[in-house]
Amino acid sequence: MAMNNFFKINLPYGIKRNDNGHWTAFNREYRPLGENDFMKHVPWSAFIYTDYGRLSDRFLMDLADGPTSVQLDENNDIVRVFFYDDATNPANHLRAESRLWENYFEKLKKLAMLKRV
Repeated sequence: MAMNNFFKINLPYGIKRNDNGHWTAFNREYRPLGENDFMKHVPWSAFIYTDYGRLSDRFLMDLADGPTSVQLDENNDIVRVFFYDDATNPANHLRAESRLWENYFEKLKKLAMLKRV
């Protein structure tokens, strides 16, 4: 299956925390941003992670598409956040639902304000 959509390849679908508490963004196919080679396996350990310090659950939930759009670890800490799902994917609603784009870009703005520790 070829992923040929700019949005799906180059913009984040979500973020993931590693065991060190650092975060990385991933695209719609759970690959690094810009990656669309399905023949190449990219393990999570090969992603580029950044230390933003402790991100609060409230901040992470503001990024999430909803309460079911986060994954928790065994300690109930948020380790993965999804910014949209199939129903709220802005790329699927180019004209009819411009608020989906606005919501998505508000999330990216919040991420853009983070400072590296």
